[in-house]
Order: sequence, then C-alpha cells, then structure tokens
Amino acid sequence: MITIDPLDPSGPAEQIRAQLTALIQGGELEAETKLPTVRQLAGDLRVAAGTVAKAYKELEAEGLVRTGRANGTRVNAGQVLQAPLMNEVRALARHAQAAGLSLDELQKLVAATWKN
Repeated sequence: MITIDPLDPSGPAEQIRAQLTALIQGGELEAETKLPTVRQLAGDLRVAAGTVAKAYKELEAEGLVRTGRANGTRVNAGQVLQAPLMNEVRALARHAQAAGLSLDELQKLVAATWKN
C-alpha cells in the first residue's frame, strides 16, 4: 500500500501524506475506511510514530481524514476525485513515464502550466 523511498528528498512524512492522498482521491480508500493506527503504520514502514502522526495531522488539516479517540483515523466522505479526472491523471502519468520523465519533472511541468 504505502512505501518509503529513502532516496526521495521529500522525506517520509510527505511520502506518506502524498500516497494516502492519492489513495483517497483515487477511490482506493473509500469513505469511512479506517486507516492503520499511527503505531501500526510506523512499525510497518519502519519510521518513527511522530512521522506518521505528522502525515495524519496534515491529511486531517486538508479535510481528507478525521481522527477520533474511539474511532481512529477514518477517510472523510466526498474526497474521491471524479472518475473522468482520475482517468486523465492516470493517462498523464502513463505518458510522462513513457517519455522518461520523473515525477519531479512532471510536477514542475504541471506547476508551470497551472496559471496559464
């Protein structure tokens, strides 16, 4: 499900946040899905619990998840991107990979065209 690349300059917390965001918005994690506990995911990924807690806190600030003591961390409803948009995103990713672009290069291209 989630992996950590030790060579990725974004760091583990950002990698966790970004991957969970993609899973939620892509519909792979449906509304009300319970995420692993901070300790469980930290152990699975071999990172500090604070790293996972930071990622979860950022997801909560973005409105993608909510955290409650008794219910744990769950995916909020209404966070899945519409299917046509997700299809376009997947196609863009495939084309970029086929062209030999890295994720960083693709992100820079998207950012450069965002305001145009």
